Amino acid sequence: MITHLIRIGLLASLASATVSAQTAPDAARLKADVEKLVSFGTRHTLSDADHPTRGIGAARRWYAAEMTKIGAGCGGCITVSTLERLFTNDRSPKGARVVDVLGIQQGRDPNRVVIVQGHIDSRVSDVMNATSDAPGANDDASGVALVIEAARLLSKQKFDATIIYAALSGEEQGLLGGTLLAETAKARGWVVSAVLNNDIVGNTVGQNGSRVADRVRVFSEGIRISESQAEQALRRGNGGEDDGPSRALAKAIDHVAAGITGGIDVFVDRRPDRFGRGGDHEPFLRLGFPAVRFTVGIENYNQQHQDLRTAAGVEYGDTVDKMDFPYLASVTAINVAAIQRLAAAPAAPADVALQGAVGSDIKVTWAAVPGAAGYRVHWRRNDAQDWTQSRDVPAAETQSVLKDINVDDHFVGVSSLSASGAQSIVTFGGRAQRAPQ
Repeated sequence: MITHLIRIGLLASLASATVSAQTAPDAARLKADVEKLVSFGTRHTLSDADHPTRGIGAARRWYAAEMTKIGAGCGGCITVSTLERLFTNDRSPKGARVVDVLGIQQGRDPNRVVIVQGHIDSRVSDVMNATSDAPGANDDASGVALVIEAARLLSKQKFDATIIYAALSGEEQGLLGGTLLAETAKARGWVVSAVLNNDIVGNTVGQNGSRVADRVRVFSEGIRISESQAEQALRRGNGGEDDGPSRALAKAIDHVAAGITGGIDVFVDRRPDRFGRGGDHEPFLRLGFPAVRFTVGIENYNQQHQDLRTAAGVEYGDTVDKMDFPYLASVTAINVAAIQRLAAAPAAPADVALQGAVGSDIKVTWAAVPGAAGYRVHWRRNDAQDWTQSRDVPAAETQSVLKDINVDDHFVGVSSLSASGAQSIVTFGGRAQRAPQ
């Protein structure tokens, strides 16, 4: 009976998420927010932080005001906080005062968080040029506008996890704002269920002129950079290279997107980021948190990190007119639906262990998760990338036996379920008494 109710709850939860994600994001509102961010002239991290209408300080204050306004509309459900630190590196040799602005929608569990973020800073061709106009429409006013729109939509609901809507500074100067937020999460002992980093999510025409409007790339690591060599060897021995927490997060997002009628596809890109490049999710990966990057299906490099100019008939610069706002709304819908699922679900099991070598059954055990109403045991053949079969288990049980399933030929994982059926990401199973995942 419990299993039946959990399955019904999951279907209802997914249907609700699909409807809201499909219909709610407003392309016109997203465009207005991008245009407002562009109006600050430059948002370079080293630009004037005190000018009332130009520079990164004015942009951050506007973002804080928007979050405050959204919070007022939901009876104070979102509060605004800032993180600040002075960083010095080769891109900020005299020191950069990096400020992250956070809208915090406290859930029933204030310590478990889902983070959705974009970076508010912009740049032109010279990374040290803090005075020239740097509109940064797609990179990354698109991500910040997405975060604001997600807050507008999700503030109407109550969740188990706390949602953090983050506008990060210092990305172009060396992922400084991401580093600040990730290290703060670690220092405060937050249980981070997911980090959704949105960076360059608003164009559909690429460098070669081709248009890609039917998908968004979601980048994720497989083998975790945070793992020791011994832990990485153990993961390889278990066959879990494609099932680390961040990859599991990307697969969960793909599953959510598939349920959005008329939505776009999630391209699960099996790299931590684009080839040889990086983003603000990476500091979270270094500290062991599950984090992914959303980026458009095709990029136009003439519209990234460029001085505003026209040369040989080619327009350079990251301006609003090069963007596709219905597409940005579709990417926003996926973020919103993913957050709805993950913030409503319990935390993922901390560890899943398997027994079954030289046997015909698999015994699966896992650590109990506070607040879980049940668990879902997943399995698939080793030649498949996605889970194909599952079994639900009531909350009182933390083990299950898969009869006549050979452990040599199958992968197994476990997710947690809420009473409404919302599901965590899947924790991959490996040998018993292994190092913590």
